[in-house]
Amino acid sequence: MATIIRPADWATERASIRAVREEVFIREQKVDPDIEWDDQEETAQHFLVLEDGVAVGTGRITAAGKIGRMAILKSVRGSGLGFRLLEAICEYAREAGVNRVYLHAQRHAEGFYSKAGFVADGPEFVEANIPHIKMVRHFG
Repeated sequence: MATIIRPADWATERASIRAVREEVFIREQKVDPDIEWDDQEETAQHFLVLEDGVAVGTGRITAAGKIGRMAILKSVRGSGLGFRLLEAICEYAREAGVNRVYLHAQRHAEGFYSKAGFVADGPEFVEANIPHIKMVRHFG
């Protein structure tokens, strides 16, 4: 399979981005659709993971350096695509001159983000009825 991870344009590729997020967050994790879509969609830099031209993953980074909405379809989870996506987003941030990025990790995924160089920063909190922890990664 040919895998491509690349920046995506919300205006022209929103259907692919939405399809992945709807499957992972809304159907699988039962996130309320009213809070899944926010005012950052049009200004964030989105990314797509494509396998043979089909979207299987997505993520984004905001101007403030917040990585979020990381989602990989269940059918390809565990294949390393999530890590590769995260590294692509971090590389994009580094190239843009960002010194640090952060994210709100679902607690069950804290180990995944730790392996990518993120460190917990603060207490656990609940977001979309799911326990999370803020995690930060510094570049330099």
